[in-house]
Amino acid sequence: MNTKTNIRKLAVAALLTAVAVVGSMFSFPFLGAKCSPIQHLVNIIGGVYLGPWYSLGMAFCASLIRNITGLGSPMAFPGSMVGAFLSGVMFHWVFKNKTLAVRLPAAYIGELFGTSVIGGMLSFPLAYFVLNNTAATLFGFVFPFFVSSVVGTVAAAIIVTSMKRVKVIDRLLGGESV
Repeated sequence: MNTKTNIRKLAVAALLTAVAVVGSMFSFPFLGAKCSPIQHLVNIIGGVYLGPWYSLGMAFCASLIRNITGLGSPMAFPGSMVGAFLSGVMFHWVFKNKTLAVRLPAAYIGELFGTSVIGGMLSFPLAYFVLNNTAATLFGFVFPFFVSSVVGTVAAAIIVTSMKRVKVIDRLLGGESV
């Protein structure tokens, strides 16, 4: 991969991170979690177009900025990072040789499962030991994270399918077709 493509990917990653941070102003509390569906939308777009490592980095940066500015909670780290990474892994590595009709739903399922189940369970030690929330349970964050992730995933399914049809990001990244 050449330097020009890397710079373009980095620019798209920065833009998507900014969208996630600004989009976190649209959030709603749900059973102890601050649900931000735009983050999940961005996770899927990043996972599909940029890959798992860029998507993971974007989720970390967005979570960090959201926490510094008071727009998010510490649960944003495990909730968004696992889903972002798993979305990219499912799209680029697990179903690499399959058609787009298989790879896109796999990315959506990766985001849903990674955020809600794995990220929700990883939030338990953070809530219990670090935040001293003695009411936290192992599966206590799974359902609230799932609700947030479903809203973002449905939006992502609509947007990513449309963007794939018109090849908007493929052209932006220098004609690469994923």
